[in-house]
Amino acid sequence: MRRFFRGAFIVWVVLRHGLDELVLSSFQHPLLRLLTRWVSIGRDLSVPRGQRLREALERLGPIFVKFGQVLSTRRDLLPPDIADELAALQDRVPPFPSDVAVATIERAFGRKLEQVFASFEQVPIASASIAQVHFATLNDGREVAVKVLRPNMLPVIDKDLGLMRVMAGWVERLSADGKRLKPREVVAEFDKYLHDELDLVREAANAAQLRRNMQDVGLVLIPEMYWDYCRPEVMVMERMKGVPISRIEELRARGVDIPRLARDGVTIFFTQVFRDGFFHADMHPGNIQVSVEPTSFSRYISLDFGIVGTLTEYDKEYLAQNFSAFFRRDYKRVAELHIESGWVPSDTRVDELESAIRAVCEPYFDRPLKEISLGMVLMRLFQTSRRFNVEIQPQLVLLQKTLLNIEGLGRELDPELDLWSTAKPFLEKWMLDQVGPQRLLRQLKEEAPQYAKLLPALPRLLHDYLQQRPDDLRRDLKALMDEQRRTNRLLQMIVYVGLGFLLGLLAMQLLVRVQIW
Repeated sequence: MRRFFRGAFIVWVVLRHGLDELVLSSFQHPLLRLLTRWVSIGRDLSVPRGQRLREALERLGPIFVKFGQVLSTRRDLLPPDIADELAALQDRVPPFPSDVAVATIERAFGRKLEQVFASFEQVPIASASIAQVHFATLNDGREVAVKVLRPNMLPVIDKDLGLMRVMAGWVERLSADGKRLKPREVVAEFDKYLHDELDLVREAANAAQLRRNMQDVGLVLIPEMYWDYCRPEVMVMERMKGVPISRIEELRARGVDIPRLARDGVTIFFTQVFRDGFFHADMHPGNIQVSVEPTSFSRYISLDFGIVGTLTEYDKEYLAQNFSAFFRRDYKRVAELHIESGWVPSDTRVDELESAIRAVCEPYFDRPLKEISLGMVLMRLFQTSRRFNVEIQPQLVLLQKTLLNIEGLGRELDPELDLWSTAKPFLEKWMLDQVGPQRLLRQLKEEAPQYAKLLPALPRLLHDYLQQRPDDLRRDLKALMDEQRRTNRLLQMIVYVGLGFLLGLLAMQLLVRVQIW
């Protein structure tokens, strides 16, 4: 019943804000245009369509807000008026009352607000779909940012995820592509990451890991977590001072090299993915600032670590080889990798898959980013994958989403940025590190503790092996000889029976001939 009422509410919001008109009006079929006019009777659709879409997503809840946040980065796929409105979802989601935030903080710490902070700004500095942020000062004078979870989030998310599971089941049963797309596994991945976002201690741990990983890169700043003040509903971190990356003109006026900033963003992304296998998976402009402090000028500032992605060593090596082959235009190797990984059936012809991939990708090389739509490339690859029954990999859904975010961000910063040429040297160096002497030394270093435990015991193990092995060999050899004797006897019996059969036939032939004669 809850799912039914939630589904009915979603339909009501869609009709109330005229979102059906946005979809149906794009079709030219007379019946659909008639349906558009019929469902629009009695509604006031004078409000701009982008505003109606934004308000509907806000009304439907956090999952739909996140969907709008991803869409807002794809200005190449959206009309400008809709993209501008959806951009407001990145950092201007309506806040919840400050007294509710204060009550949450006091409940989490078991103390009054004045005992925790020397000062606390009641007006939030930012409000997102899952939480909002207030600036404060600790009693020791440190300036901090306090992230407070929105109240009663879990029931709302569970309702929407329940509906998504039902719809995923329908898609899997009714669609010809259902099993290949693995919709239920994709929803399960989304479920996991959304519930992880509701635990701010987990988010703080994600931030600490990213901060440790990126310390030697020198391109990005990640706030320090103050663990004594972190709770599941409240997280206190170092206050970061920067300019939102969406304010490009302000950054340019302050002397920031915008093209270099775009290249640095690509480097940060590929470093997190291929070197660390642990990456920030919610990199929309609302979560990224740029430092203008003299000591860290022009560095990225990453915020909001509720969603991170992880890749295994196998995933990283497979993806890196795919990217490297794409950059070399070695489409045959790309096809072979898809077959080797089991993403396509083993009986797929390599030459056919190679030809299909070449037809999709070749037209997009040697172009600046402003002329390349990764969304269109992915859509064409998806159409091609249907022909070859390519299975969707749920563990890579976050990576695909983040890659789209990076492309959208790069397009905003520098339309002339060539994503391929920027990433190619990094991936080639990474591949060299994977197969070169550095990898051997790294593996020896990782295995050194195990070797240190085995070396003292090696003489004893060798002595035991030499003492026991002859007996084992004699036992195995005796069993082999016995089996060989049984086999020889069986073969002799078969030969004798065959010879007797032939001799009998010969005798019968002779007897018949004698009688006739």
